[in-house]
Amino acid sequence: MPLHFRGVRDNRRVTLKIHIDDSAAPYEQVRAQISEQARSGVLPVGYRLPTVRGLAESLGLAANTVAKAYRALESDGVIETRGRNGTFVAAAGSAAERELASAAQAYAERVRRLGADQEAGLAAVRDALRAAFGE
Repeated sequence: MPLHFRGVRDNRRVTLKIHIDDSAAPYEQVRAQISEQARSGVLPVGYRLPTVRGLAESLGLAANTVAKAYRALESDGVIETRGRNGTFVAAAGSAAERELASAAQAYAERVRRLGADQEAGLAAVRDALRAAFGE
């Protein structure tokens, strides 16, 4: 049975669904859904997220679970915490793009060191992305 959070702010509907029987940990489900909604524009830059406690109560999760998701999102540059003012969707483009480029460069170097060609490297990353995004 999924747990739901629906919030409406600035005429935008935000929905998180946590599936307890899913193989992904609840904090990872929260992290992935907020990240996807931020990157797709469903959650616009500057959107104020619920407090850790508020979201935890809405989803029926422990506050530490939501806090762990928020810490991971902040580390990824998806959200930013502004102290007592709250937690907001960050302008993640530049930080996320830099981290993505760095990870891609490290992967490309690893493919070359392993003696694989470009096509094998691309095929491996396509498979990994399909698995990560459930496609």
